[in-house]
Amino acid sequence: ELISSLRTKLQTLWEERELVLSEARECAERGEELEAMVQDVCKPNEFERYMMFIGDLEKVVSLLLCLSSRLARVQNAMRRIDGNTDAEEKQSLNERHKLLSRQREDAKDLKENLDRRERVVSGILAKYLTDQQLQDYRRFVQVKTFLLIEQKDLEEQIKFFEEQLESLEKSIP
Repeated sequence: ELISSLRTKLQTLWEERELVLSEARECAERGEELEAMVQDVCKPNEFERYMMFIGDLEKVVSLLLCLSSRLARVQNAMRRIDGNTDAEEKQSLNERHKLLSRQREDAKDLKENLDRRERVVSGILAKYLTDQQLQDYRRFVQVKTFLLIEQKDLEEQIKFFEEQLESLEKSIP
């Protein structure tokens, strides 16, 4: 029953991932349309700022998600430490935790910087775009960020359930 339940859950997650990937493709198409429009109306240096922001948005959000995920795994491993865990493994986990914590703080600083750059880009675009176009741009940025987070979350859940299923199947004679 448990194996069947895990397979059903995985199937549901794979279907959700396909929906999110489809939405991500639609979002990318909207992004290309927006990019063409911005290139048409902005000065070359302003367009370059826009493109750098959009490129960095994906990188910074992905970095934050990856670091948070890795940090969570290390914290889970640290919770499983007991009297039988050797000192070397404890030290390794503590060092990885400190490193990942510092890296995540640095990534948060990058995100704050990115947020400031977004306000600058919005200010530039406000000079050229209609209110509706500006709303479309802001919605694009929000949806792009949401979809990145959703994709990462689904990938993590799928990985977790696949590991659970594999472990369970190996434990049954």
